[in-house]
Amino acid sequence: MGAEDPSRGPRPAPQGTGERLNRFLARSGVASRRAADALISSGAVRVNGDRPPATGLLIDPDRDTVTVDGRRVKPPATHRYVMLNKPLGAITTARDEASRRTVLDVVGEEGAHGHRLFPVGRLDADSTGLLILTDDGDLAYRLTHPRYEVGKEYVVEVGGALTKKDVEGLRSGVELADGVTAPADVEVLRSTANRAEVRLVIHEGRHRQVRRMFEAVGLKTLALRRTAFGPLKLGRLKTGGWRLLTTGEVTALRRATGLDSR
Repeated sequence: MGAEDPSRGPRPAPQGTGERLNRFLARSGVASRRAADALISSGAVRVNGDRPPATGLLIDPDRDTVTVDGRRVKPPATHRYVMLNKPLGAITTARDEASRRTVLDVVGEEGAHGHRLFPVGRLDADSTGLLILTDDGDLAYRLTHPRYEVGKEYVVEVGGALTKKDVEGLRSGVELADGVTAPADVEVLRSTANRAEVRLVIHEGRHRQVRRMFEAVGLKTLALRRTAFGPLKLGRLKTGGWRLLTTGEVTALRRATGLDSR
């Protein structure tokens, strides 16, 4: 029997050193950290040719070879940041097993420009508005983690009579199946006897949270559009349109998440 090849196998890096596999995948533009965890669990990821544990492990980026579906991955030399005004029906994912149109299909090869972009957070298929696409895993993680309290602004049209009690409930937090929501910033833009338009800012990112919040106070969401993400504003970008973020906008996002305190 030959000597064991130390370069093979998903050995952990020495205690206190190395980088978590999900962070490395996110930093390499493969997917967000949460999606990277799912990839690891699915068996699509290999470290030095072997399948790592579902919980991931620490790797040495300079020595270990990481592949996804047989393709080697490594962090890009530069990152790309795209703002998309997501149209109705587009699925907020990098790829869809049912072959539905995704947000990456919307921006196309010109938008990706050779980068492995992924969406930051989610917008439902029946929602529109501001969506960030990037291959900067560190920034994406902080933008979506509740710990960093980056606000997301929505303009929501709801059916039903919006009362002062409803507004106060949304502001203080409403009970959902997965717990009470954090306080929200709520502004009524217009209101009639059976319809209202509301500006809502939240700092969480639960599944279909905004719709469930209004449902909790007895109102049905008719239309939902994200208009801001932290310091980033949608502005006049047309539905289905995209553009690159400016250097100033990227800096503002990094500052909002504590990545750049200058």
